[in-house]
This record gives sequence, C-alpha cells and structure tokens, in this order.
Amino acid sequence: MNIFKEFKEFAIRGNVLDITVGMVVGTAFTKISSSLVGDILMPPLGLLLGEINLANYKWVLKPTVSDNTGKVVKDMVSINYGMFIQNIIDFMIVTFAIFLVIKAINTLKRKHAEKQENQAAPSQEVILLTQIRDLLEKKQ
Repeated sequence: MNIFKEFKEFAIRGNVLDITVGMVVGTAFTKISSSLVGDILMPPLGLLLGEINLANYKWVLKPTVSDNTGKVVKDMVSINYGMFIQNIIDFMIVTFAIFLVIKAINTLKRKHAEKQENQAAPSQEVILLTQIRDLLEKKQ
C-alpha cells in the first residue's frame, strides 16, 4: 500500500511528465543529430577522404552463398566496423550538442542568479549611508 502512495506523490510532482518530455525531445534530437552526421557531415568527409563511405567498411567472416539462380542461400556474416565508427561520430556530435545546450543553460542560470543577487543586496553606497545614518542617530 505504501508503494502506491509513493508512486502517486511521484506522479503528482510532475516527475513523470518531465521524464516523458525528456524522452520525446531526446528521441527527436537523436533523429536530428543522426541526420546531421549521415546526411551533412559524412558526405563531405567521405569526399575529403577519397569518397569513402564508412558504412561500407566491414570485415567479412563468411561470404554470401548463392545458388545457380543467384538466390541467396546463406547471408554474409561480417563485422561492420564502419558502422561502428559512424555511430561513434554520431555519439560525439550528440554529446557535444548536449554539452553546448547545458553550458548555455548554466550561463543563463548564473546570469539570472547574479542579477537576483545584485537586486537583493543594496549597493555599497546605500550600506555606507545607512551606517552613517545609524551613527548619527546614536549621537543624538
């Protein structure tokens, strides 16, 4: 019974909604970053490297077996290290993009906190004038 109460409090606080929104945005962001890598960055990189398509790089362990009609009897078995490299590049771009977003958010938070701090604390002149006023009141 206690676990249901905890779950209800968890769901009401909004954590479930935050997690759901984060997952949806993360999924969409992954699609965008994959497209950025596959469709925008890799073609020029492949051209620079001599029209190399990393997705085609693989180590064939067992070649495709075909019959006399050309029908595939057994599929090729291979280690697709090119796709692995492609996914590493994709990961690095996603990680860097997330880093930039978090850095921007932290910068905005810091500026907001400094602004709040400056508004809340009186200036040095106000503090000094207040001290002078208090001293004058004590003398009278």
